[in-house]
Amino acid sequence: MPSEFFNTSEVLEAILETIDEGIHVIDPKGQTIFYNRVAANHDGMKRSEVLGKPLLEAFPSLNHKSSTLLRVIKSEKPIYNYSQSYVNAHGRIIETLNTTLPIYVDGFMIGAIEIAKDYSSLKQLSERLADLESSLKTIKSPERKTTGNGALYSFTEILTCDKGFKGLISQGKKAARSTSSVLVYGESGVGKELFVQSIHQESSRSKEPFIAQNCAALPESLLESLLFGTAKGSYTGAVERQGLFELANGGTLLLDELQSMPIDLQAKLLRVLEDGFIRRIGGTKSVQVNVRIMAAMNIDPKKAVSENRLRPDLFYRLNVLSYELPPLRERIDDIELLSEHFISIFNSKLGLSIKGMDKKTKDFFRKYHWPGNVRELKHTIEFMMNHTENDVLNLEDLPQFLKKPNPSEKILPLREAMIEMETKLITEALLQTNGNVFQASKLLQIPRQTLQYKIKKHI
Repeated sequence: MPSEFFNTSEVLEAILETIDEGIHVIDPKGQTIFYNRVAANHDGMKRSEVLGKPLLEAFPSLNHKSSTLLRVIKSEKPIYNYSQSYVNAHGRIIETLNTTLPIYVDGFMIGAIEIAKDYSSLKQLSERLADLESSLKTIKSPERKTTGNGALYSFTEILTCDKGFKGLISQGKKAARSTSSVLVYGESGVGKELFVQSIHQESSRSKEPFIAQNCAALPESLLESLLFGTAKGSYTGAVERQGLFELANGGTLLLDELQSMPIDLQAKLLRVLEDGFIRRIGGTKSVQVNVRIMAAMNIDPKKAVSENRLRPDLFYRLNVLSYELPPLRERIDDIELLSEHFISIFNSKLGLSIKGMDKKTKDFFRKYHWPGNVRELKHTIEFMMNHTENDVLNLEDLPQFLKKPNPSEKILPLREAMIEMETKLITEALLQTNGNVFQASKLLQIPRQTLQYKIKKHI
């Protein structure tokens, strides 16, 4: 159809309807002028119950202070990543994560738009996980591996023949005798959690809980309530619930990807490190906890400080015992050692009897840079063993993106070559992030939705 038949407002409305996030727009008087299907699904409302109606009529549990849309209309300032809990007109509790922005035309504010994500199910999942952690804490057994403390690994399971890495293990064993906080950093897949679990298992806290939380996995408000717990009535539907600090009492709490924790929340973490007291969200009583904090980062902490992703005072507080784990490409001799180990593991899991790798494959492994480190090596071995027809792994068994192009082959058309390169980069990013699409999109510096589309199209 010729472009002149399209109405600009109709096109814009069609675009907003296809976005997989809730879009709610009000005018300066607080009346809804746009409300897409996703927003209606989030809110448990019919569009006819909201469109054209005053906001507080459609959502009577809100007021001018608790509604992010009305706050933006009044202040004319944006609100980013704010969690909101409210009751819809049918009595159902709704929880969303909102970014709310004023809309300007020719310098005049004509309304406010809210982009909302529904995280009710995510919150319920996190609370169930917290309940599970609590139940695991009560399990008792004389055997370390079955205490239910949450730690699976010890230093004996860190395989290396690298002199430098052996030195780090020796330092880690000394750290186990201490109660000081620990900071471990290194590229994705080098074994940071394995290292800190080993410190925990070697320490006097080994029979107590080991709890790990990825700071990049949750929005700020949800992460805060998960860490500190909630008091009854702190928000609509809130109940008394222990946070991870209380659940880890007596043991160890690992905060992975610490640089992703919001700066304001880092300040609260610093206070816990200084005085050992926490206060539940919405509570008035402080509770003392005895938790050893360990932090892991996949970038250099000094770089994180310079980029304002890590508070300097928190860095100095954690930097008492810090360890940089080397990437696999700097531990060349470990590549064959770990390959043999993974072949043994997958022989057992898959019921195979692979004898090893041929020389060309060993040479290739030694020269490859392994951006995903040990995790990528493990996944590569698993792929090869699932596809091989031989009893010795060879270059033909490699995943397609690792295979070297043959110079004698016909040059690919540019479009095909670009798709092949794009597929390789996406696969490597997914390997590095252990399949986490959001983290992979950050590595590739493209929107998450774009990456999901490309995965469906090419992989």
